[in-house]
Amino acid sequence: MQDELFDWDCQCQASCVLSIRCRRRDTADQRRVETRKSSMKTRVLLVYPEMPVTYWSYRYTLSFIGKKASLPPLGLITIAAMLPEEYDVRLVDMNTTPLRDADIVACDLVMTSSMIVQKPSLKKVIERCNRLGKPIAAGGPLPTSNPGALKGVDHFILNEAEVTLPMFIRDFEAGCPKKLYTDETKPDVTKTPVPRFDLLKIKHYASMALQYSRGCPYSCEFCDIVPMFGNTPRTKTPEQFVAELDSVYQHGFRGSLFVVDDNFIGNKKLVKELLPAVERWQNKNNFPFGFFTEASVNLASDPELMNLMVDAGFNMVFLGIETPSKEALKETHKLQNLKSDLLQGVHEIQKHGMEVTGGFIVGFDNDPDDIFERQIEFIQKSGIPSAMVGLLTALPNTALFRRLKKEGRLVGESFGGNTHDLRMNFKPVMDLKKLLDGYREVISQLYRPDRYFARCATLIKNLQPRGTFKRRIGTSEIRALVLSLIRQTFSSYGYRYMKFILRVVMTRPTLIGEAIALSVKGHHFIKMTREAIAVDEFKKYLSKLSETAQKRLEDIAATEIKPRLDELAAYRDRVVSDLRREYRKINIDFQPYAEETLKNFEAAIDELIAELSGLQPVPVRI
Repeated sequence: MQDELFDWDCQCQASCVLSIRCRRRDTADQRRVETRKSSMKTRVLLVYPEMPVTYWSYRYTLSFIGKKASLPPLGLITIAAMLPEEYDVRLVDMNTTPLRDADIVACDLVMTSSMIVQKPSLKKVIERCNRLGKPIAAGGPLPTSNPGALKGVDHFILNEAEVTLPMFIRDFEAGCPKKLYTDETKPDVTKTPVPRFDLLKIKHYASMALQYSRGCPYSCEFCDIVPMFGNTPRTKTPEQFVAELDSVYQHGFRGSLFVVDDNFIGNKKLVKELLPAVERWQNKNNFPFGFFTEASVNLASDPELMNLMVDAGFNMVFLGIETPSKEALKETHKLQNLKSDLLQGVHEIQKHGMEVTGGFIVGFDNDPDDIFERQIEFIQKSGIPSAMVGLLTALPNTALFRRLKKEGRLVGESFGGNTHDLRMNFKPVMDLKKLLDGYREVISQLYRPDRYFARCATLIKNLQPRGTFKRRIGTSEIRALVLSLIRQTFSSYGYRYMKFILRVVMTRPTLIGEAIALSVKGHHFIKMTREAIAVDEFKKYLSKLSETAQKRLEDIAATEIKPRLDELAAYRDRVVSDLRREYRKINIDFQPYAEETLKNFEAAIDELIAELSGLQPVPVRI
């Protein structure tokens, strides 16, 4: 009996071992099948080009909080959610992670989305894809506004992706994708899926981003929002927006969340239906987010809407104020800014508990001679610390672009750097030198430390925050506090900084978190302004040097019947060597803004030498 039991036990063990081996073999086979299937998937690499340093980038604040970028590429992760589920999708945000050749080689298709200011980086991405033999598809505001300016793109997927992306995917899977996909249809955004936040490295970003609506009811002459998205705001449902909040929350983010709408209150009725749902969600989750967004100035005349926004957790709003000149506002059809007192409106929003940031422009045809002083005075009185002042730019497809083209005043392409790159793409009515000098004076004055911290003090005085105005205190905030006290106390503006901080501690201690945040942003603005002015000074120096070099070369050529090429080239090399030494003194982040001017100078010198010597240009020997 024992032997039988022993035999049966052995058989059971053998059976179990065999069963385990079979299961292992089945599992291994299954893995091989899945690997084979995975290798057959369409592999898409989403690439977000690098953002240059700008007033908007807040690059010099990021080290204070241990982050790599201000905002994630919301457009690309929304595109990712629209791609077929079986696609293998990866994302490289070049602002947080380097793009490697291996990333490109490993994919079947590269897809990008970009703004005008990202053009230099995008062109390099295109060149790399071309060199490595991988097809690249481009979409977003830059390609949509001017696809002809981008060489080497295999497929343009323009306008709104809900319409044009399915067309491309259909043809791509059929093996016959076209060069261009464009459609002016304005899609129903209630069908737009939740963005793929799982593709992000959440910890790299200072803020997250969501979109509620597209389009704006106003038609400002210089703005490209209406040409892109239309005059009728299209909104998501409250349930849809809350689902996106859930997704951001579940992926672990807490902190500032940017609602990226170009005019969040474009449809006031629907926004007033959305905000109570957002407030309920915030209460349920212990207010994990502080919202900021963009809106038109008529927000200030609607106390109910302001209260709803603050109750939902909004603590900042960007206003397109543009100018205190009524004549210029009429010129640009910004009539909504003429219906009430702009300064009073800013203070009204602040008193409801929201910081106001603002956009301002100089260069309108109807700008009076004293516009620069008026801009400075308005901004100082308003208590707007983050005042983004730019030169007017004629963006493609805008009413301004069409008017200036008709008048024969366009002189170049849009640069996308009108707050830091002192160039214009049209002939202004005001003398160009006077306009540029006035603009330099505006930004120099606004971001003098004493003026900046004075505006911060005005804002702190005006703010009347409620219980929802909460700044979460986590490791990033503690880090920012410590680094701010160390770096800014001992900076060139340390006295102004400490005076402001101590004043807040003594008068509004509950807002010390806001004071530190404003101070850290101030560090970015002050440094940004200093470096932008340095680039401008370099360009002016180069302009004077060009005149001197031309005269000297002509003098050398005039001393001999047949001027020696080596003597001309030797002088040229000395000049360029000195110039490049000055160029290298510019902050590396800002060198791209001077690089084109430097190259143009070198090319002009070579052409002049060729003309004087009667020979072909000889490259600079440095």
